[in-house]
Amino acid sequence: MGLTIHWKLKADVRRAGEARALVERLRQRARDLPLANVSEMVELAGEDTDFAKLPRESPARWLLIQAGAYIKVDGCDYHVTPQHVIAFTTQPGDGCEPANFGLCRYPATIEVDDHRPGATGGKRRVKTGLTGWRWESFCKTQYASNPDCGGIENFLRCHLSVIALLDFARSLGFVEEVSDEGNYWEARDAEALAKEVGVWNAMIAGFAGQLKDALGNGVVSAITQFPNFEHLEAHGRRDS
Repeated sequence: MGLTIHWKLKADVRRAGEARALVERLRQRARDLPLANVSEMVELAGEDTDFAKLPRESPARWLLIQAGAYIKVDGCDYHVTPQHVIAFTTQPGDGCEPANFGLCRYPATIEVDDHRPGATGGKRRVKTGLTGWRWESFCKTQYASNPDCGGIENFLRCHLSVIALLDFARSLGFVEEVSDEGNYWEARDAEALAKEVGVWNAMIAGFAGQLKDALGNGVVSAITQFPNFEHLEAHGRRDS
């Protein structure tokens, strides 16, 4: 839970080389932004794209988790492992989640459990509908606003840097959709964004405080690590 940017990318290209060129241009743009770190390009294919085969401490694990897609069949969600991944990771700044960008190709079909009436419990093959080169990801920026991480200034730098990368991807023609819970993508109002993250901080602190009351001090949340948590909690409870 926390203020997050979500995005979907889709490129109108066919060859891996064309997808690679787009992602590399985006990575070069990332290196010009005030991001804490930008990784090298990661390109994986076949069985190497399965995050479950990586050790939990692998730096590529979160990238590959986000590279996976989900489809719904007969009311059930099924994970689709990509066939080919071209991507990179950015670390916007302290307190912020990593932001992964890339393009993937997915299999045209996968096997799923057969839940149709009269089925005998076996498997059947279904179309994924995941055509072309695409990517879907998200980055929670809210906790970059922790005063110990640099506060609102750090949060704005992180959030606006992710948006700047998405702006550049849009200029290259491969942004399909962006959902910004801070409303900056639509409004382009940094002052309103700073106020919005304050509202989120108070709301989540109030909720975390209620959980602690109900479940005890064992409740751990990123918001409870804020040095001004008690102030935020009181504000959140008052406004709830």
